[in-house]
Amino acid sequence: MISRDEILANLERYDLKNAKIGVVASHSALDTCDGAISEGFRTVAICQDGREKTFANYFKTQRDSNGNVVRGIVDEAMILNKFSNILDPAVQEKLIKDNVLFIPNRSFVSYCGIDAVENDFKVPLVGSRNLLRSEERGDEKDYYWILEKAGLPYPKKVEKPEDIDGLTIIKVHHKQKKMERGFFTAQSYDQFVQKSNDLIKQGVIEEDFLASARMEQYIIGPVFNLDFFYSPLEEKGEKIELLGIDWRFESSLDGFCRLPGKQQVELENDGILPEYTVCGHNSATLRESLLDKAFGLAEKYVKAAEKYYDPGIIGPFCLQTCVDKDLNFYIYDVAPRIGGGTNVHMAVGHPYGNALWRREMSTGRRLSMEVRRAIEEERVDEIIT
Repeated sequence: MISRDEILANLERYDLKNAKIGVVASHSALDTCDGAISEGFRTVAICQDGREKTFANYFKTQRDSNGNVVRGIVDEAMILNKFSNILDPAVQEKLIKDNVLFIPNRSFVSYCGIDAVENDFKVPLVGSRNLLRSEERGDEKDYYWILEKAGLPYPKKVEKPEDIDGLTIIKVHHKQKKMERGFFTAQSYDQFVQKSNDLIKQGVIEEDFLASARMEQYIIGPVFNLDFFYSPLEEKGEKIELLGIDWRFESSLDGFCRLPGKQQVELENDGILPEYTVCGHNSATLRESLLDKAFGLAEKYVKAAEKYYDPGIIGPFCLQTCVDKDLNFYIYDVAPRIGGGTNVHMAVGHPYGNALWRREMSTGRRLSMEVRRAIEEERVDEIIT
């Protein structure tokens, strides 16, 4: 892990009165940039050549003669051959000289690799650098390890295919779509063998997929991604905030779900199985009697993260949950940074964040509000790693 002294030394070079917010232009970057603009920051989107138009063209910022934004949310699109080129020393030096405080998202880690993020990226990062590794499913201290240490509920693990005795989800990376998922479900060992062989033939999963697979009980119930925020700077109110809730549109799963049951069975019998590729999100709320349970989950996660991944969570995090028929939560995934579905909050905020802060409050805006507060109180060192 890059030393904290080195990061703080780089922060010393910043003119924080002219700080900018930077982000890899993917995942939740629009929400990040929109929130930064709302809080008066200039924005830098690090783009990959061929994937830059959304940021460099369609959401490009226009400002009037006084510097006020009249259109758009991206002041500068830095176009690189590959996202991973952000690790080049010259690119990092430019970001530091431009006073860029960097917001990590999942695309940043996926394209650059967790080892490089921990050891080679010298730009001050808003959030918990060391917690990002907990997303690497299968690592010794991944988020399942944290959930167990925290005493939080998660779906029961199935150790081997022969142990499958009820509906089980097999979590595995997609063979062709490297950033996507090749998940499938099975009710029995025989069904596991049949489905996995079909998916291998279709090129969806690798032949040796079991080496990195996670198999667990499938919880039947709605999905709620709980978008929380933890403020180390807050001294009067609660440090944990529920900003919003989202859920996913998944292709081709959602198309399967709209078909009559008979047709779903016919497709499955033909070896055509749904895929779980996230392609969009929508907004949701919880019945109020469940909110106490939701906050309880966040409290336990924050305490465990602080204990085992010092300094613990900083800023946004997402607990991805299912709720069963008895209204019990199960956490099936954790994002220790801004979640992938927060664009549903963009510009309009979310009912929970808006109600708490009495204005439009998205995750992106809340992030930049924390940065603004840290600058004004000369406490930026408390929110960067």
